[in-house]
Amino acid sequence: MLAMWLREMASNDVLWIGIVIMFLAQFLKPFTYWLRGQAFDWHHISATGGMPSSHAALTSAVATGVGLEQGFGSAYFAIAVALTMIVTYDAAGVRRQAGEQARAINVIIAEVLSGHPLERIRFREVLGHSRREVTVGILFGIALMVLWKLVVQPLFIR
Repeated sequence: MLAMWLREMASNDVLWIGIVIMFLAQFLKPFTYWLRGQAFDWHHISATGGMPSSHAALTSAVATGVGLEQGFGSAYFAIAVALTMIVTYDAAGVRRQAGEQARAINVIIAEVLSGHPLERIRFREVLGHSRREVTVGILFGIALMVLWKLVVQPLFIR
């Protein structure tokens, strides 16, 4: 029974292509920072925030794949879209605000505790995404999943 579940999971192209799309989006981040005039830094490849949102790319790709396989009127697609909406709202809303608060706290620490041992504390400021970063992540995920399902995958299935 376990072997059957593992085979089914291994053959779930929507899952695996979604994960590949997430990693591709994450891989693009150092380049998009560089294109926006910042120094090229490979550390952005593992950072949260930035362009495009890899979480939005993953969830929108999976939702698109589910829609293409199960139908856009299916309950499965509805669940995938609902999950995508929650993830993207969180990325552009809650996590973005947490980053703004971290920026404000860092300024307060720099001003109030100058010369004090606690001044070394730094909170991560790039936690969330702008709406544009989330939108690009969504479009990236949808486009690549459509490309996979309608162009690439049919080349292998004959």
